[in-house]
Amino acid sequence: MAKPVVAIVGRPNVGKSTLFNKLIGTRLSIVDDTPGVTRDRIYGDCEWLNRKFLLVDTGGIEPDTNDVILSQMRTQAEIAIETADVIILVTDIRDGVVASDHEVASMLQKCGKPVIVCVNKSDSIGDVDPEFYEFYNLGLGDPVAVSSVHGHGTGDLLDEVIKYFPEQEDEEEDEEVINVAVIGKPNVGKSSLVNKISGQNRAIVSDIAGTTRDTTDTYLENDYGKFNFIDTAGLRRKSRVNDAIEKYSIIRARMAVERANVCVIMIDAVEGFTEQDSKVAGIALDQGKACIIAVNKWDAVEKDGSTMNEYRNKLMNDFSFMSFAPIIFISAKTGQRLDKLFEMISHVHSQNSMRISTGKLNEVLADATARVQPPTDKGKRLKIFYMTQASTRPPTFVFFVNNAQLFHFSYQRYLENQIRDIFGLEGTPVRFIIRERNEGKK
Repeated sequence: MAKPVVAIVGRPNVGKSTLFNKLIGTRLSIVDDTPGVTRDRIYGDCEWLNRKFLLVDTGGIEPDTNDVILSQMRTQAEIAIETADVIILVTDIRDGVVASDHEVASMLQKCGKPVIVCVNKSDSIGDVDPEFYEFYNLGLGDPVAVSSVHGHGTGDLLDEVIKYFPEQEDEEEDEEVINVAVIGKPNVGKSSLVNKISGQNRAIVSDIAGTTRDTTDTYLENDYGKFNFIDTAGLRRKSRVNDAIEKYSIIRARMAVERANVCVIMIDAVEGFTEQDSKVAGIALDQGKACIIAVNKWDAVEKDGSTMNEYRNKLMNDFSFMSFAPIIFISAKTGQRLDKLFEMISHVHSQNSMRISTGKLNEVLADATARVQPPTDKGKRLKIFYMTQASTRPPTFVFFVNNAQLFHFSYQRYLENQIRDIFGLEGTPVRFIIRERNEGKK
């Protein structure tokens, strides 16, 4: 049985994201005093009294608005409401009950889901403020006084939430799911890709660069396996990150890469390779993730018989620092080659998780050192006694040598190429750890 889903909704700037962060115990959702900061749905794992559930933060609901972003925020909140088992309506005791609260409450009454009214910013301890009682007028039952900043009342709130959960059943977590982070600079089509593969408007899509500020998760299963796509905010140059909102987005995008097994690095086919693309790819490389370079908007490029090969050769030069990453040309708009993308994701994930026996590794090592002798320095030659694989994700190999200083980078690259030629390891970086056998130093 899937985890129950609890959605936090309400009008803008009543403290929904602060409450969300308090309940999950980490600063995952963006918190800022600017109304409308949280745009897409944010998911986080939460637990109370041994009941685990998925908590969803949403953008503020503006019942009547012509603003493009605000109206899409309302759509996202409505999707969260539809998928939720329990809904927390957050209000602000300092403002009292306002017209927007009544309109949101009316919307929630029609959804037929259990709704709990959270009267936020009730920061005083002891008897509640007299203004608290006017929230009974929303017609949604007994409200709960909460201070999301200090944590007062959150236990009472969660007690009410779990009352509506179905009976708990034992279920093991599915370890077959591949977590895929879709990363890239702003406006390359990351959200469009996630929407296309999921068949629904899962994330806000707009031509405004930087529309996605939060990471969103999309779970799906098909013939190629089980996947969780993590759509991330576009990563910008630090010099262009001028406000706290964007800074939190970059941090969370890096966190998304940490969560991922595979990173799909999206490039704009029309704009071509930029320096920022290499920096985005560097984040995935530094964390040892399996990587795919996806050239999006390929349908918008004028082509002849050699266009793809020429483009591929140029990208291989641009991404020479991660030559192991396969390149695929896609269109999130038309769905071109998305089946091939799923196949490639499964493949590079298996390569990133590959484990090679010590015996086979040392056979390759013996053959490689026989072909090209290890380097020497001042009459002293490097000796590689043996190698073994220490871990996976990424594949990490330990070399035991007589002198680590003699194991030059160029010879390491040669051995890496030999290992890749035999075992593949396509789409994944590899790590080498050099140890002197006698001294035990790295």
